[in-house]
Amino acid sequence: MKQCLIARVQGSVQGVGFRYHTERKATELGIIGWVSNRSDGSVEACICGYPEQIKAMQQWLQHGPASARVDHVAFSAGHLPENCKDFRTSY
Repeated sequence: MKQCLIARVQGSVQGVGFRYHTERKATELGIIGWVSNRSDGSVEACICGYPEQIKAMQQWLQHGPASARVDHVAFSAGHLPENCKDFRTSY
């Protein structure tokens, strides 16, 4: 059974390739969803997939790419737009 989570990632996560690397990792894991910069300097991502895929992505988001500094990640329940069939930057 697939599930969806919204992740809000805080730290030094904008201007460091965080969205690009998130999209690459999600695609590698077979996750669908989106990732977007927020006006408060955080990055928000919707990740949808099977529990083992979600767990792997949650673990990756805790540190992100080497160029980023992740201070905090909060996860909450989420859902995708019906037309979302892949993972993209800024849905």
